[in-house]
Amino acid sequence: MKKNILIILLCVLTFSCNSDDDTSEMTNIEFTLIAKENLFGNGNEGIAKQNLVISNQNDWNDLITQMNSENNVSDNFSEIDIDFSEFQIIAVFDEIKVNGGHILELNIMSNSENIIVNLTDLAPDGDVTSIVTQPFCIVKILKSDLPIIFE
Repeated sequence: MKKNILIILLCVLTFSCNSDDDTSEMTNIEFTLIAKENLFGNGNEGIAKQNLVISNQNDWNDLITQMNSENNVSDNFSEIDIDFSEFQIIAVFDEIKVNGGHILELNIMSNSENIIVNLTDLAPDGDVTSIVTQPFCIVKILKSDLPIIFE
């Protein structure tokens, strides 16, 4: 009899602990792709492997200037004029690769506590160029006060 009561009690506790707390509910964040390319050369732009959240025009201008130091990379951006009162930029730069064909993919989700950016480096299959590259991805999302976590 005690065993049955213990099993019932454990079942009740288990089901009652499964709350509908929306901190675990993940939703996709819509974003606008600004650029998903590679910097070429030996890292002459001086951009280290990093994840950036840009929320003002000065930082955005500084990044564009640095990226354009060797080649006019921003010529291929889908947009440059960002309304930072409504949007923020997420810019991800991978490490310098000794060959081409690498692409960064971003998946952006949120819950009530955080925005989570999942990064995937899609390595090339088969023959690739022997050009030194640095994959990067830049997207625009709606401005938020939630902290951004990169995984």
